Amino acid sequence: MAASNYYFGEDPENRLGDSPRYFYGIRRNAKGSLFLIRSDQSKDKETIQINIPGNDEDNFGEFEVAVDFIEGVDVNHNPVYPNMKYPQYRWDDRSIFYYVNDDGELVARINNGYAYPSGTSED
Repeated sequence: MAASNYYFGEDPENRLGDSPRYFYGIRRNAKGSLFLIRSDQSKDKETIQINIPGNDEDNFGEFEVAVDFIEGVDVNHNPVYPNMKYPQYRWDDRSIFYYVNDDGELVARINNGYAYPSGTSED
């Protein structure tokens, strides 16, 4: 027998339409530390800042829901859009938990949670 889900109000599939549920943004700070934002559109009410304040010509202006952007840096890893906060981002329907393991490797867990460390800084 197939399992079924029950919802009060609209189910998440209808609420999001064709838009993927999860937003993932990756950036590095000046010291080279890696930062990740993971936002679940069906639960989170947070605002995601795409551009930091600065000159308009340094902004990324073509942000679209469900369109991945992976060319936010040039071949030398310099930013193409200096004000863009997350020069690499993706949209996905899958629940992915990205983290760096003890060997320094970037790992993706799909549909298997991960407890991120608390007290980290965005600087």
